[in-house]
Amino acid sequence: MLRQPFTAPLALCAALAACGQTNSPMEKNHVPMQCDTLTGACTVPSLSGHEPGQAPIISDASKPITLIYFTDPICSSCWGAEPQLRRLKLEYGSAIAIETHMGGLLPSWEVYDSGGISKPSDVAAHWDEVSPRYRMPIIGDVWLTDPLPSSYPPSIACKAAALQDPEAATVFLRRLREMVFVEKQNIARWPAITEAALFAGLDTTRLRIDSEGAAQALFQADLTLARSLGVRGFPSFIFSNASGERRLVYGARPYADFVAAIAALAPEVKPGALPTDLHDLLLVHESWCAEEVAVVLGVPHADAREMLIAAEQEGLLTAVRSRNGSVWRRR
Repeated sequence: MLRQPFTAPLALCAALAACGQTNSPMEKNHVPMQCDTLTGACTVPSLSGHEPGQAPIISDASKPITLIYFTDPICSSCWGAEPQLRRLKLEYGSAIAIETHMGGLLPSWEVYDSGGISKPSDVAAHWDEVSPRYRMPIIGDVWLTDPLPSSYPPSIACKAAALQDPEAATVFLRRLREMVFVEKQNIARWPAITEAALFAGLDTTRLRIDSEGAAQALFQADLTLARSLGVRGFPSFIFSNASGERRLVYGARPYADFVAAIAALAPEVKPGALPTDLHDLLLVHESWCAEEVAVVLGVPHADAREMLIAAEQEGLLTAVRSRNGSVWRRR
């Protein structure tokens, strides 16, 4: 079924200053991204001569709501929205069919100058600035030591991972983000992509073949879908129901905004039970940041951090620390 054009306004925002979307990873004429640190996302201005058109949103008939999620492996505001997304999946996962699409945040640095960020070293400072805003660990050192030339390679690899196993692809994307935001690794390089794939239990040979083949077209399809829906920034969460009504949650927003979107589209949907303690959370996901624990359990950030430190001291967790926070992983 064709839905009505998506017309909700997109604010200008930032979390990583990056380049605009293009039709091909090799295209030279990039449209720069505009950034505003107050709104918690990165946006691409409308392409010249392009207007958002109609595009189908395919729903799972067994679930009342479809969520189209546009993201990018190096989008820091997407990392900032991870706590809300994790709670959403736990609390409303039985009622929402979630589709993850890549947005193509950084095609290349060949033509880029926007919002005071025109080269990789500018992103380094920006990431350190936004980390406390999201209360998620983000350090910009990779942009000084081994800057990514593009976000397209890891984005295409994510599409290749989904061809093997959608659940493993989610683990793969999560691991890529930990590597780039906290561990200072260039996730555009194949050694890093391979490491993340092995962690997620993916066949690395097939991943490489699909990344050079079928996943290329899937990635281009994601970019086309984003344009057709008028998406110019990330993260963008487009909720829709069977009647074609839509609600946008744009950027790293409070969890209440996600709940409001669900209530508007499917008021009959009720939240499921959430885990009640850290031990239960560790059965769901292998790694956690303090803000994720805080949002899911509904406790202050400081209390969540103390829980994680205590579990580490008990030998249940190991921590990857940075100057802007830590990622704790189940032993």
